[in-house]
Amino acid sequence: MPTTSSPTGARATDAQRRALLRTARDVADDLAADAIARDQAGLPPVDETARLREAGLLAALTPPWPGRGADWRTGCAVIRAIAAADSSVGDVLARHYVHAWSGRFYAGHHDATALEETSVREQWLWTGAVRTPAAGADTDRPDLTLRPQPRNTGYVLDGRRSVDTSVAVADQIVVDAVCAVTGDALVVRIPPGARGMTIEPAHDRLGQRVAGAGDILLDRVAVTPEQVLGRRPHDEESTTPFTALAEPALRLALCHVGLGIAEGALGEARDLSRGGRAYRPPGQDPDLLLTYGELASAAQTATAVVDRATEVMAQALDTGPHLDAEEPAGVAALVATAETVTSKAALHITARVLELADAPGLDRFWRNARVLTAHRPAAHRLRSIGEHYLNSSHRVVAAAFH
Repeated sequence: MPTTSSPTGARATDAQRRALLRTARDVADDLAADAIARDQAGLPPVDETARLREAGLLAALTPPWPGRGADWRTGCAVIRAIAAADSSVGDVLARHYVHAWSGRFYAGHHDATALEETSVREQWLWTGAVRTPAAGADTDRPDLTLRPQPRNTGYVLDGRRSVDTSVAVADQIVVDAVCAVTGDALVVRIPPGARGMTIEPAHDRLGQRVAGAGDILLDRVAVTPEQVLGRRPHDEESTTPFTALAEPALRLALCHVGLGIAEGALGEARDLSRGGRAYRPPGQDPDLLLTYGELASAAQTATAVVDRATEVMAQALDTGPHLDAEEPAGVAALVATAETVTSKAALHITARVLELADAPGLDRFWRNARVLTAHRPAAHRLRSIGEHYLNSSHRVVAAAFH
């Protein structure tokens, strides 16, 4: 197969990228047609996952390798397109894509190859909840505990963890747990149907109702050695540069979901205005034009910031295990900036469009944006960004994110 560095390989890659984006737009159009009804029903994303799998998006959105997977830029573009139509499904796809990188983040590129090939072949859907190393974490009682079994046959896993998407439909759930003997934090993957696992879906959520959030309860769930992906470092100082990209990569993928929400809300309000279903006729109303100008500018500003962070993240991921030790902090600072700008824009745009038009379901954009951004406080991010800017800190900028 031609390499991407050759002209033929470059053309093939461009053609594959265009084909994947066309597929994403087709799936987005399909999802948009019944988005309001599915949001009102608030059922687990069984049908939505089937649509993604049938279109080949689950297999496509895996880490890039010759002949398979999607590069970071393309993966994020697909996520944003889907999120504009249905942000719950965009959320599912974003977490799937990032957690599919777990083998590389925690085990290394070479060790992850066979796992990624199986994921593509079986069209696995990934989700998970891996916690970020933080000060004082060693003194906190872990919510998930691993106990080694005799003769190195694996572990048993106990505890409870909240998962934000696909808790009842995923093929692999990635979590971290503390070994009761060594104290190591290990990252493991478990299938939802594992014996001893109980799933408690989250009902009546304010937004992101179709994302499939819920809790997993684990009672002596068997974990084989093959299910252990690697170690999650206890603190930032012991984190390898490439592993340090795992958490900001997820946050950045969710920025694309937030952008999709803003773009979807603004586009739907525009269509309502053009169709005469707005509070004020489109015409040449200067106030209406001013409002749309303000909202479009906010969306475009957020897009520019997120695209810059996406490009820098893509370069870091392409560098792989040879990443410089100081680079992750700069990447994380850009991601934190993208989060700050996108959260503000998404909440502002989705609230303002409710003043422009009266239509069933238009409120779902604000509800979805509110749930997506609620657990990542802006003040903490801004302080971290300020520390990095003022003190040239090489410490990874960590937003409160669980």
